[in-house]
Amino acid sequence: MRKKIVAGNWKMNKTPAEAAALAQLLKPKMENDKAEVVFCVPYVDLIPVAEVIKGTNIRLGAENLHFEDKGAYTGEISAPMLKEIGVECVVIGHSERREYFAETDETVNKKVKKALEYGLTPIMCCGESLAEREDGITIEKIRIQIKKGMKGLTAEQAKQVVIAYEPIWAIGTGKVATTEQAQEVCAAVRGVLGELFGSDAAQEISILYGGSVNAGNAAQLFKMPDIDGGLVGGASLKEEFEAIVKSY
Repeated sequence: MRKKIVAGNWKMNKTPAEAAALAQLLKPKMENDKAEVVFCVPYVDLIPVAEVIKGTNIRLGAENLHFEDKGAYTGEISAPMLKEIGVECVVIGHSERREYFAETDETVNKKVKKALEYGLTPIMCCGESLAEREDGITIEKIRIQIKKGMKGLTAEQAKQVVIAYEPIWAIGTGKVATTEQAQEVCAAVRGVLGELFGSDAAQEISILYGGSVNAGNAAQLFKMPDIDGGLVGGASLKEEFEAIVKSY
């Protein structure tokens, strides 16, 4: 059985004190034996949130990492730094990182490999723009992102990666891909994973949908055969996140 995962991406929100308070509010609402819950929080919030969720079923996630262990990379955070403070998962290649901070498929690949080296679960993002969808090249774009992002991995390594499909045009816009659109692309993701690593490995890899996931649409999305959960943005900062986590 593939893992069911609901990961909250807090983005650049909440001071350390605010983050601890939110984690405390959400903590008792996250108890769930059907889905794994992850809080992916800003770097400065990792330690206070780690303290709050200690001993619970909630996993701690970061929103990015650098592909080197250490060095002259001012402002960056490394995998060993994250590992030492209890981080278990890390979002890699989110469209906002690609758009605003020059993230490429090549740097995503390096970061995925570095996360795996330190036993962190990469949540590797892929997605198309509205123009690419309207041009009919969504599947082509996604296939390239998966192939380049997971280049050089073994099948065993690939099974440790979580893929998050997020249509860029649906992130923070209130627009949501239809369940059929989301399922079509997630099925295509699993298809290319099968080509790269074999069908058995592909069936073990969790694929999440992200892009304006909320309490009203989560259950329908999560029923799709190739959607194993969600990477949730704005709604993960609200009590509504409980309903999403319990949408299975």
